[in-house]
Amino acid sequence: MVWKGLTPGIYDNWDECKKQIFAFEGAQYKSFKTKEEAMLAYSKPYVWSKPKSEQDIFLQNKAKPILDSIAVDAAWSTSTLKMEYQGVHTASKKLIFHMGPFEEGTNNIGEFLAIVHALALCKKENIKLPIYSDSITAISWIKKKKANSKLVNTEKNEELFDLIERAEKWLKENTYSNQILKWLTQVWGEIPADFGRK
Repeated sequence: MVWKGLTPGIYDNWDECKKQIFAFEGAQYKSFKTKEEAMLAYSKPYVWSKPKSEQDIFLQNKAKPILDSIAVDAAWSTSTLKMEYQGVHTASKKLIFHMGPFEEGTNNIGEFLAIVHALALCKKENIKLPIYSDSITAISWIKKKKANSKLVNTEKNEELFDLIERAEKWLKENTYSNQILKWLTQVWGEIPADFGRK
């Protein structure tokens, strides 16, 4: 049952429920043994405590990643300030796209651009696969259709700011049916699109 999510209500399976809560900030939900218990709880205010960690979410819901999906990630170097991002098929880790490196970027901007890149590619190719990101910040920017970054526009990162502008424009002008899901790193390990440079 979902008290607070994309569409609050009573759901009879985890797959439908998680569509309402993944990447929804402050989601409130709980499972019940019977529909009657769920209906009773839903009819009145409920004191809900947020799980403490991704591990708690996993234990509560026995969540497993959807392997037929796209995983995206970004890499940013603290020494060079260069950023790049990529997308892979989650199960096979086959590279779908790679962009960069870009001068004077940030990791969050890379994560944001990677999700939009995956969405645009899916729409163009009529692909309905879910998209995983391990960045709550980037997922929230997608929902707002705006990269809320404090990065300063310089001569070196003009290309990056052009990409950000194009990504925001795409989000405002297009709809998509792909789920954007949070990758549970503490449970599943590094996201398959990880650059492996930690």
